[in-house]
Amino acid sequence: MCRRARSSKHSKKRSVLTVSDPSGPDAAEVGGAESDTEKLQKVIARSGVASRRRSEMLIEERRVTVDGVVAHVGMRVNPSEVTVEVDGAVIPVDPTFEYYLLNKPVGVVSTAEDPQGRETVVNLIPTEQRIYPVGRLDQDSAGLLILTNDGALTARLTHPRYNLPKVYNVLVQGSVSGSALNRFTSGIELDDGLAVAQAARVVDRSSSQTMLELVLTEGRNREVRRMAEAVGHEVVSLFRIAIGPIRDGGLRSGMWRKLTSDEVRSLYEATDD
Repeated sequence: MCRRARSSKHSKKRSVLTVSDPSGPDAAEVGGAESDTEKLQKVIARSGVASRRRSEMLIEERRVTVDGVVAHVGMRVNPSEVTVEVDGAVIPVDPTFEYYLLNKPVGVVSTAEDPQGRETVVNLIPTEQRIYPVGRLDQDSAGLLILTNDGALTARLTHPRYNLPKVYNVLVQGSVSGSALNRFTSGIELDDGLAVAQAARVVDRSSSQTMLELVLTEGRNREVRRMAEAVGHEVVSLFRIAIGPIRDGGLRSGMWRKLTSDEVRSLYEATDD
């Protein structure tokens, strides 16, 4: 269900998982009686990190630990009493993890707090959890933005090694030539290094303006705007339409909704090694 964004105060609640020692003779059952436990691969799959089969492979590859001890296939755990990590990142078994998709309006800043007192994206989501924006959209840009308190997912979505594609509709002044369009994908030298779009195409054009669709995997400050200016075109408007596998053309400006479990899983799978 989509919701109209409104202001809300946030508490600093944090859930703490209790720790059990899985190194003893009953290591196949961790953190409670057998009736309270379930197969580790099922716990991982439910968290959205990977499919059930992929979760089993992660365990076989010794990439999963339970309370710091390498897990094994067949292990059963009580997810409310142990800490499960995949590649060193705690998986989101905590029920207090929340995931939101916001259509950020122009004029709102992509931070948790703003010393200048401007409206922030965090203030638009009415939750008691301490959530944070994943990446950024500058104040003059609009479009899809994920907010969550899942630090493991945030790290994956923002780390350059995963090359998560973000898609933008960019309206620029003037008619963009073929050579200028090619520069987006061949690379444009900016003051903080080379910027390269994964893909670039013209969606529409008039005598005075061109609508571009650009796909980027980085998230440098005002990167799209600086790239366009470097090829001689001022940005009129910029709208992000996709974050990896996440799209929602029906989410109106200023509206938000919770991500589904399948969408969370798809984001983990999109950033899987």
